[in-house]
Amino acid sequence: MQLLDLLREEFVLLNRRPASKNEALLLMTQALERGGVLEDSMEFLRCVLQREQEGTTGVGDGVAIPHARSPAVRVPALAAMTVPEGVEFDALDGQPVRLLFLIATPPEKGSGTHLEVLSSLAALLMESSFRETLERAGSPEEFRYIVEQAEHRKASSSLSSGELPRVLAVTACPTGIAHTYMAAEQLEKASARHGISVKVETNGAAGRRNVLTDEEIRACEGIIVAADAAVELDRFRGKPVLFVPVSEAIRHPDKLLFQAVSGEIPNYEGGVSTGLHSISRIAHTIYSHLMNGVSHMLPFVIGGGLLIALAYLVDSILAPDGPALTFGSNSALAYFLKEEAGEIAFGFMLPILSGYIAKSIADRPGLVVGFVAGALAGSGGGGFLGALLAGFLAGYVMQLVKRMLRFLPAGMEGAKPVLFYPVIGLLSVCALTVLVLDPPISHVNAALTNWLSSLDDIGTVALGVLLAAMMSVDMGGPVNKAAYVFATASLVNAAGNPVSSPLMASVMLGGMVPPLAIALATVLFRSRFTTRQQQTGMMNFIMGLSFITEGAIPFAASDLRVIPACMLGSAVAGGISAYFRCSLQAPHGGIFVFALVPNWPMYFLALAAGTLISALALGLMRHPNQGKQDEENGR
Repeated sequence: MQLLDLLREEFVLLNRRPASKNEALLLMTQALERGGVLEDSMEFLRCVLQREQEGTTGVGDGVAIPHARSPAVRVPALAAMTVPEGVEFDALDGQPVRLLFLIATPPEKGSGTHLEVLSSLAALLMESSFRETLERAGSPEEFRYIVEQAEHRKASSSLSSGELPRVLAVTACPTGIAHTYMAAEQLEKASARHGISVKVETNGAAGRRNVLTDEEIRACEGIIVAADAAVELDRFRGKPVLFVPVSEAIRHPDKLLFQAVSGEIPNYEGGVSTGLHSISRIAHTIYSHLMNGVSHMLPFVIGGGLLIALAYLVDSILAPDGPALTFGSNSALAYFLKEEAGEIAFGFMLPILSGYIAKSIADRPGLVVGFVAGALAGSGGGGFLGALLAGFLAGYVMQLVKRMLRFLPAGMEGAKPVLFYPVIGLLSVCALTVLVLDPPISHVNAALTNWLSSLDDIGTVALGVLLAAMMSVDMGGPVNKAAYVFATASLVNAAGNPVSSPLMASVMLGGMVPPLAIALATVLFRSRFTTRQQQTGMMNFIMGLSFITEGAIPFAASDLRVIPACMLGSAVAGGISAYFRCSLQAPHGGIFVFALVPNWPMYFLALAAGTLISALALGLMRHPNQGKQDEENGR
């Protein structure tokens, strides 16, 4: 869906002078109401204001993108307003807002349209020239024309009329939000710098966007697959394909473009390529399958873990003198949070992990078999490790079953997915899981659990330091994910029951430090950073407090010295947390779950110490006037 389809002329309000943020939102809401978009304008405005209370949509650079999905909206629409004198909007950079876009979507349209419009706007508004041209628009017609031309330029990806792209790319990350679109943006910018035409397909949370066509695939010189999640590859058979992690496209987009047109990358023939490339390809394929399981598992772990942790907090307030053996379920509210909500959600952790690993390998036939295999692994004492291996076992067994049944008559094709696949797959995988996988893995898992339990103070601190530092190595990449998955695995014991983990506490601090340290450094050492970096740095305060490590990626991509500086602070924070026996049962939440941490004052001190150390290291390693020099050099 194009932005211009939603932005009608009557929805464009130019050169307005609202006295406040609320008045600006009211004016745009009224424009949508006059256009017949809203069932109830006041209800929609209430939803928009409620969204603003959760966090400002003033993103900086004089731009705000308020938005809401509401039953009061009939059809998706987009309103815009220019405010030459600016209006206070509680923006992240503290500056008045001069350009506003209001997104209205109904809930029955799902999150796809909403995310698509939001991501498209965000990508276009990154360009200062686009923003400035919009602010100077003299009429709604001109405003819409500017948007139309910008969309056309982005869609064409620097192509001439009728020209097919030389390079194609696909980007995908486990969550489908941050890395997916950042990688696409970096490749498109590199394309403009070097005149190498490119088209990028994003496989994100909103689904596949800018999908590559058969004609483009036939004509291109090379294809870049920058993905840490499963993507469709069969369409690329016989074409030169470069497989890299999604973070590589963010860090080195220029190098990837030149490799894609070099004529030296091997053709993709399905499965795994041969030679040295096969090693990295196999590793990357396994990682992609694992991340597919982890990304689907996390909402269950996060939601269930938070509710269980809240149950303990509630009992500490409402029933502090209750029986110790049932602590967390003594009061009625705590019982509901833990027994009737949290543990049920958390109990899906292992089956979901296993099921979606198997689905990534064998497509839909792998889901039910993987789901059951994960449940068996959990009940058989295999725990997280057992469910993980059961997912791979189920996926590859189902691949074998699918190949064995290829020779059935065409008339029985419809019976495969509803009869043969589940029955043969379940019999095979369940037998292998119970008889072959569970016995050794349960012993390994029990030994690992006992080892973690037997660690003395020094051992716990050392492990906390290591895992927290790993969170800063690639800030969302494979090393970061390995530390996070290891910590998440420690939230469940061999019997599949949730536990509170000191490793999870250290890892969360390790992921919070990089964006917080960058934000603090841009305040303490302003001359060492460009104006743009200072503005982006302010947004990192919010991202860091919310445990979103990816906010640090743009800084690390432009200056690799950021990584060791952040690793230092993360390691210190993780070590202090482990030393004071801080533990956590929630695998996400950032500052919002600190109250659930035993000895939370020391947990807060650990975060503050790590953030300060990394911020000082960042400031000291940069030249006092580096910000000015970078701006003069156009960086």
